[in-house]
Amino acid sequence: LALLETRCIGHECVPSICRWSSAPSLPTYFLHSSKMSEVEQAFRKFAIYGDTSASGNDMTGKNFSKMCKECGVMDGKAVTSTDVDIVFNKVKTKGARTITFAEFQQAMKELCSKRFKGKSPEEALQAVYSLIEGKEPGSVGTT
Repeated sequence: LALLETRCIGHECVPSICRWSSAPSLPTYFLHSSKMSEVEQAFRKFAIYGDTSASGNDMTGKNFSKMCKECGVMDGKAVTSTDVDIVFNKVKTKGARTITFAEFQQAMKELCSKRFKGKSPEEALQAVYSLIEGKEPGSVGTT
């Protein structure tokens, strides 16, 4: 099993080099579920949608909105397109036009409590991730 170096953001770890002194010393395969890699794969598929030059490392607001809509995070009642746009602009770096996967994770934390009211933050986040994992952009309406 190959071990990745990780960078910790809050309590989430992403591939890179860790700069946190309190970083867990467990091998990363104990820290990451397969769910997270499926969510990250979905993120990358939506990130490159409609842009042949995109790397898949960051996502535009348009693609973020598309992902939220197609995966059912945006339901039109608890979470609207306005909510999605506000959260996107809140988590992105000032002056940037895209969000990274780490910023995407922060956005999901913001949206999950609205989408799944009454659940604990952890349950709500898992519920949102279960909507996203394994999904890829649909091309409905394209010609």
